[in-house]
Amino acid sequence: MNISTRDVNLLVLFRVLYEEQNLTAAARRMALSQPALSHRLSKLRDELGDPLFVRAARGLTPTPRAHALAPEVTRLVDQIEGFYQGADEDFLSLPDTVHIYGTDYIEQLLMPGLIRRVSELAPRLQLVTHNTRGQLPARELESGACDIAIAGFYTGLPSTFYQQALHSEDFVVLAARDNSRIGRRLTLKAYLECPHLVTTLTGDLHGIVDRALQERGEKRRVVAGLSSFLAPPAMVRNSDLLLTCLRSIAGEATQRYPDLEIHRVPIPLEPVQVVQTWHQRTHRDPLRRWLRGQIRELLTDSPHESDS
Repeated sequence: MNISTRDVNLLVLFRVLYEEQNLTAAARRMALSQPALSHRLSKLRDELGDPLFVRAARGLTPTPRAHALAPEVTRLVDQIEGFYQGADEDFLSLPDTVHIYGTDYIEQLLMPGLIRRVSELAPRLQLVTHNTRGQLPARELESGACDIAIAGFYTGLPSTFYQQALHSEDFVVLAARDNSRIGRRLTLKAYLECPHLVTTLTGDLHGIVDRALQERGEKRRVVAGLSSFLAPPAMVRNSDLLLTCLRSIAGEATQRYPDLEIHRVPIPLEPVQVVQTWHQRTHRDPLRRWLRGQIRELLTDSPHESDS
């Protein structure tokens, strides 16, 4: 094969499309018009002999061939970018502080593994976490008070922000094993009869579940809203309370409290896509770029990741 006939920039296009899975977002990130991006995608398909990305209800979906190629393409592009950035990792030995905005759920999921990696590979780096309080910390990202923001509810990003999908996670229902209203399985009738706890970072008690119920002409009874993702499971014990939460939260809770159990949600709910977001100010900073890579590896490989 004559490699001089190949366009290595198409591998960059592949990685961006795989991460964004949206033509508009990919075009903005690569500073291309959509027609120009579509033209390059056509060349990429010809070179690799596969459609790679096909239209779906919400943007693009990778083909099996694209999923198989993604790890190797990511490795190659990272190596090429590292070469042009000097390819040395002296930045890992420098003192620095990185501020990460998220939730207590993200702290539990991410920080144990991230602290271990940082302690080993960048021992002079300090990590500080902050509560994102239910919305994108745009001002903090722009000012430098926040380096990376991680959550499952960031939408409508300005053009000066970057976003990377980390993992998708589905909802389940957490209940006490001795819940008097649940039989062999959790029916919609029993779900609506039980009182509910919700996590609310903004004070709003009408969330994803309530909107889905409203579309079906149903309504649940919410008795309390809490500002934590991790505290509510303890309150479900020895009661008829229900908590609709992410699977990883429920899984951790049942390990801690054997008298709790997990049920399927009796209505369809879209899974949550957890993403990390950063400002163009830090996009090329080698340390923060390295840290985003560590975060992606840890959360993409998370044992709590949903199969959905």
